[in-house]
Amino acid sequence: MAITQKLIEQTRRFVEEELSGDSSGHDWWHIFRVWKIAVRLGEEENVDLEIVQLGALLHDIGDWKFHNGDESAGPRRVREFLERRQADESTVSQVCDIVSTISFKGAGVATPMQTLEGQVVQDADRLDAIGAMGIARAFAYGGAKDRLIYHPDEPPVMHQSFDAYKKSKGHTINHFHEKLLLLKDRMNTDSGKRLALERHRFMETFLKQFDEEWNGRA
Repeated sequence: MAITQKLIEQTRRFVEEELSGDSSGHDWWHIFRVWKIAVRLGEEENVDLEIVQLGALLHDIGDWKFHNGDESAGPRRVREFLERRQADESTVSQVCDIVSTISFKGAGVATPMQTLEGQVVQDADRLDAIGAMGIARAFAYGGAKDRLIYHPDEPPVMHQSFDAYKKSKGHTINHFHEKLLLLKDRMNTDSGKRLALERHRFMETFLKQFDEEWNGRA
């Protein structure tokens, strides 16, 4: 069965209902932004926009961060959702692969996407994790998880396994060094790389100003 606009609209409504109450930066509006960025990148990269839209809309359903570290929760829920709506197996498999692979899993862990559609969605998700929006989301997530803004005696840790990354409880400023500042060089597509540059520079400016204010120099 071919994907239809009806399925995309059903998916949009489902995800909005599921995530509209989130306050950790993984809410419906995060999904909305990733969806729109993914379509923009997908058009530039000339990929299957139906797969891209479904992957973008569903990428945070069953996120391991909110399911006790269970990496299988997302792909499982996504498969159930799509199969109930009679999506064909090729579509289900492609979208589930995007959902299972999209997340950053540690500085020392590679997360290569098998398809260009997956690369587009991963880039869109990473773009919303950096820049002004990424800064706002980082502190929202830190607050939701009861993390300190900063502690000068706790240096960043470059996690070499997904398990170590999942167990991290570090302060939010460390999150910039452990993940967000690394994303510019992990973009897959030319369009994603281009958009990441200014967002990356904005984070660097913010961190410099944060350091100046923390140390009473500004």
